[in-house]
Amino acid sequence: MSQQPGRRPSKPYRRPQKDPVRILAFEALRAVDERDAYANLVLPPLLRKAREGGDFDARDAALATELVYGSLRWQGTYDAIIAQCVDRPLREVDPPVLDVLTLGAHQLLGTRIPSHAAVSASVELARVVLGDGRAKFVNAVLRKVAAHDLDGWLERVAPEYDKDPEDHLGLVHAHPRWIVSALWDALGGGRAGIEDLLEADNERPEVTLVARPGRSTAEELLTVAGEESALPGRWSPYAVRLAEGGEPGALDPVREGRAGVQDEGSQLVALALANAPVEGPDRAWLDGCAGPGGKAALLAALAAQRGAALLASEKQPHRARLVARALEGNPGPYAVIAADGTRPAWRPGAFDRVLVDVPCTGLGALRRRPEARWRRRPEDLDGFAPLQRELLRQALAAVRVGGVVGYATCSPHPAETRAVVDDVLKGRGGEPFETEWIDARPLMPGVPALGDGPDVQLWPHLHGTDAMYLALLRRTA
Repeated sequence: MSQQPGRRPSKPYRRPQKDPVRILAFEALRAVDERDAYANLVLPPLLRKAREGGDFDARDAALATELVYGSLRWQGTYDAIIAQCVDRPLREVDPPVLDVLTLGAHQLLGTRIPSHAAVSASVELARVVLGDGRAKFVNAVLRKVAAHDLDGWLERVAPEYDKDPEDHLGLVHAHPRWIVSALWDALGGGRAGIEDLLEADNERPEVTLVARPGRSTAEELLTVAGEESALPGRWSPYAVRLAEGGEPGALDPVREGRAGVQDEGSQLVALALANAPVEGPDRAWLDGCAGPGGKAALLAALAAQRGAALLASEKQPHRARLVARALEGNPGPYAVIAADGTRPAWRPGAFDRVLVDVPCTGLGALRRRPEARWRRRPEDLDGFAPLQRELLRQALAAVRVGGVVGYATCSPHPAETRAVVDDVLKGRGGEPFETEWIDARPLMPGVPALGDGPDVQLWPHLHGTDAMYLALLRRTA
């Protein structure tokens, strides 16, 4: 058939090129959005399946991980930038399209991938997962995004620091304004400290192992992992830090349950409780919020060395099963039960040591769960508050006179830390308890910058740990 005069010949249809790395990253973002899932739970099985299928090597896995975590971590900032490049309110952009745009924005603004390659790869991804029509929209938007680097965009979308410091820091460091304000209040000090903290929240955390006492040692873990792949922990005598890309599951002590993956801040909390002085016998320990089992496993191992027994209690049955798995093979006596710590399954005064690592907003672990910063809301604090207070009350009721309670939470927010302890000790919402504070700082030997005490707040930028809080209380009557 001859070409009609005046019409340009149409391009032949080209099948979109499938990119396994970016398709996997897109699938992970959709799971996080649609199912309220966490990337650290969604991504590993996707990567495992891709490796088993022969499509992925280590470099592919590293790129997919960076695309997922980087896109989630910087989501709010990228939203502000993308909003400047579309002709409609961002809420009117379909979520799958926005996920492709966010992946593209991260490649353009947060990686060293050349701009033309980032746009081209994102458009191909859009053709595969969205169709040709939406791919044209993605192409047009990302070409506008590519007009400036990240610093250039921040100059356009972030207010000046002097005019609105919280909003400025929130956009520059990819944190919601309310979280910036809360962290700043908890940290105190000037601009440098809060910027250091926000920057630390945006760094990928090291994988830290714990050698369970009596079953493994840090020296064994260092030997098994190899000098080039591991370093000693900073503070915990049982900690070993793996180099980036290290695979904990490839190490025999981890596979055998003699060691596990555990942030050094969590190790310090468990060790401080275990080493706090008690008056009288020291035979019965309780972990009242034990899931998923990391602290319980460390406490059980420490208790076994002293001839003490641990009861690990977790409300959710599926999490209680994780606790039981973590404690398998512990040489000392222990038991795991599925029970609600606010309705105790044990008699009052039955324990010498009690730990309650209470449910919270998780603002201390934003390095590990980057999507949590955009998912959490200020009103979540009110939702957790009654539970946190009741768990602490019941922990104080469960310990005998002379025994010790540790109240811990993975949040530095004042409403989840000292305010909870003060309210319970003053009898707000229940009967007051006769207690005395134990200074937790000497129980974390060698750890600097622990504040004025007697409670302790750890920080990512100061200690390289999650922002764990610990208050230690001795029951006096």
